[in-house]
Amino acid sequence: MHRIPCAVLPARWLAVLALFAVALAGPAAGETLRAVKNADSGQVDILADDRPVLTYNYHAVEPPVGYVERVHAGSRKYAVSRSNYIHPLYGPGGEELTTDWNIDHPHHRGIYWAWPEVQYGGELADLHALQRVFARPTGKIALRNGDGVAEVVAENRWMWNDATPIVRELATIRAGGDGSGGRVVDLRFELTAIADGVTLARRGTQHYGGLNPRLAPVQSLKLTHHADPPEANPQMAWQAATGVWRGGEQPACLAIFEHADNPHYPGDYIEYPNLPWFQATFPKAGVRHSLEKNKPLVLRYRLWIRSGEPPSETELRAQWQSMQTST
Repeated sequence: MHRIPCAVLPARWLAVLALFAVALAGPAAGETLRAVKNADSGQVDILADDRPVLTYNYHAVEPPVGYVERVHAGSRKYAVSRSNYIHPLYGPGGEELTTDWNIDHPHHRGIYWAWPEVQYGGELADLHALQRVFARPTGKIALRNGDGVAEVVAENRWMWNDATPIVRELATIRAGGDGSGGRVVDLRFELTAIADGVTLARRGTQHYGGLNPRLAPVQSLKLTHHADPPEANPQMAWQAATGVWRGGEQPACLAIFEHADNPHYPGDYIEYPNLPWFQATFPKAGVRHSLEKNKPLVLRYRLWIRSGEPPSETELRAQWQSMQTST
């Protein structure tokens, strides 16, 4: 294999390569990650030793007692049971980075992957707002532990009017360490149409839709986004939220990276700081993406969680590169 002498590499890239080596390392020494079924809730927890990393809500989660009555009457139709999402996602200090059952937007639910315009049979439904189409668990779920990571692989079917299956979804959630005390959570979604004429789009094909993190209350919130120019090779892109979450004693960062093989990469960046809510969208603006039968659409993302001051651009570039080479 041809090797490039270090002397000809820009200093910026030498720093990236050094951090890349760290990012490929395993979790902190002695740390054991495991995915386990929660005996109380029936959901799946990923733990680092005995510290919570995240909960994957595979089975239906019902509204809390008294919640619906507190929601504005015009929004109560969105306050329905939901499944197939991550909440809570925890920060390095055990703080909850995400929220569920919001009064302002009852359908916002931790970290979820959903589209406000799902078309089938010439009609529209809303997987994002839990209207007419729902991701329902099939019961086919596998938990895998070892080699410094914990993994959940779960099958859901998108049910039109909660009766007709139109899409088979295979969601993979894989958590591990970043080698420097932080956490990475790799997400892989495989969507395969099992009915003809299924399309996905953002709201009005221009606004939100895709991977949606609804954040818990956070002080001194700063939302940032970066995308290299299209001619860059490689073209790196990411978005990040930094601040002090309730229950945390120091700042934390949640960054999102997309895999460059995702169709329409990089996604548009959408943010609503007042909620707070931000995302990498899919598909691109103006497009209704068709799901073909027996031809999966694969979308891959990485969540990077770490404590302390916001990561530098060099660190973010190293993490993006690490994500591209992960399995």
